[in-house]
Amino acid sequence: MSLPETLARPGSRAPRRRLLMAGGRPAWSLAVVLIACFVVAPVAAVLIQGLGSLTQEALPRDVWAMIGTTVALLLGVGAGTLLLGGGLAWLVTAYRFPLRGLLSWALVLPLAMPAYILSFVFLATFDVGGPVQSLLRSLLGPGAWLSQMRSLPAAIVVMSLTLYPYVYLLARSAFAEQGRGTYDAARTLGAGRWRALWRVILPLARPSLAAGLALVMMETLTDFATVQYFNVQTVAVGVYLVWKGSFDFDAATQLSVLVLLFAVAVLGGERLLRGRSRFHQKGGRGQGLVPQQLHGARGWAATAAGLAVLSVAFAGPVLQLAVWAVREQLRGGNQLLDPRLAQYLANSVAVAGIVALATAVLALVIVHSLRLGGGPLVATAAQATTFGYAVPGAVIGIGVLLGFSAVDDLLKFLGVPGGTGLLVTGSVAGILCAYLVRFLAPAYQAVDASFAKIPPSLSASALSLGAGPRRLLTRIHLSLARRGAAIAVVLVAIDAIKELPLVLLLRPFGFTTVSVWVYELARENFWDKAALPALGVVALATIPVYLLFRRTAGNNRKEVQA
Repeated sequence: MSLPETLARPGSRAPRRRLLMAGGRPAWSLAVVLIACFVVAPVAAVLIQGLGSLTQEALPRDVWAMIGTTVALLLGVGAGTLLLGGGLAWLVTAYRFPLRGLLSWALVLPLAMPAYILSFVFLATFDVGGPVQSLLRSLLGPGAWLSQMRSLPAAIVVMSLTLYPYVYLLARSAFAEQGRGTYDAARTLGAGRWRALWRVILPLARPSLAAGLALVMMETLTDFATVQYFNVQTVAVGVYLVWKGSFDFDAATQLSVLVLLFAVAVLGGERLLRGRSRFHQKGGRGQGLVPQQLHGARGWAATAAGLAVLSVAFAGPVLQLAVWAVREQLRGGNQLLDPRLAQYLANSVAVAGIVALATAVLALVIVHSLRLGGGPLVATAAQATTFGYAVPGAVIGIGVLLGFSAVDDLLKFLGVPGGTGLLVTGSVAGILCAYLVRFLAPAYQAVDASFAKIPPSLSASALSLGAGPRRLLTRIHLSLARRGAAIAVVLVAIDAIKELPLVLLLRPFGFTTVSVWVYELARENFWDKAALPALGVVALATIPVYLLFRRTAGNNRKEVQA
């Protein structure tokens, strides 16, 4: 039962009227609408431009092939990440085995590896000129070869390895937060461990699994760098190539309309996976499952499975980057003494930190306002705030420029000399605004998944006892959803550090991040020179992951002691 339904029960008319009018609830609803307008404005500007140019330009001839490839890529990566992320999350939560404590946080590290770097390492290893096929030819003859590496299946494998931590993070959090009562009841009634997982644990974790899968598909939908390595032509690739290759803005915006349609389908699918059912647990946060000890070969097999995924998705590529970096130093590159490295790292950290905190705060405001009520308008506005993540970064950058151009014209019309001037386009403000539009979705999904586990009756009880919306947020909702908020900060920080198209488009003169530096070096095939800054990107993205899991591990120990 939702909060508005709870407050509308017979005999509660007076409290309902007081709660609707007191505590500034209309202000919270207005905040959600304003946030949605801020996010939708750049996308709407591009959408209007794209639809307005349909009568002037035709879509590319191979658009249907792009659509089919995009659908196949989304389905393949979605299935791969669900299998890897959900399976590994259940493994480290439900079982004890050697190195379980290390793997529980280390399995998130592939999220810190940019997909385009993993793609290059993958191709350098398994492609025709790589060491694997060279070894096969030396052992089996010149006719020995592997299947085509630059293909859609290979792209699905690589992207699944880099994106499964989205599902793993949220699924592991959902499994850890579940109480033992429902699981023990299923076992007592005769259900085996796997049947209890399928009939009890997975339905309770369905909101988190659906949220993680939606994040994966949005990230897959907007990728254009990784898939190009594998000669896979998706709609997002078409947007980037048309815009950068022919500078045909109208054709690029037309293709971006198709990307928006895919985004709507992904978000609708996420809600469909959640279903209309709602799963809540009494008594606040659960005590978690009691892991089962795996002995002998079974325990070491579980360890081997986790280490294999970690080696392929993170440790192996990092080792290869380290080899390239050392080789460059031995050649006299001296990149460690290059002052640009520290400057670009500092730029990346500053931008990522500001955006991560801002998106987490906005996500809390949005989901908290939904819990207060607000009706269909607020619910629609909240869902609209996630559209930016499913739009290519180049399109958002163009939309931000169009939006601020309109604001500039308005200010000049109102008599402001010079309009906005260089306040936006000449500073980092444009990048920050575009980042907020782009990365609000993962923060919202993570926070919303945690709020889904908070019973609406708890919120209604606090409001009926006189707590205002602000106190309800700080004293109850934030306390119970702090894990989701922490995950939101981590997801956004990692994405912001790795982001490339927005910075390339909107950066002011003299401002460069380490990801842009890696891209510029790699574009010229200077992979030895790109290795050290690439390792810097990986190191920066690893720090918030480590801090998050140190905090959650401490919380889990406190709960066990309590």
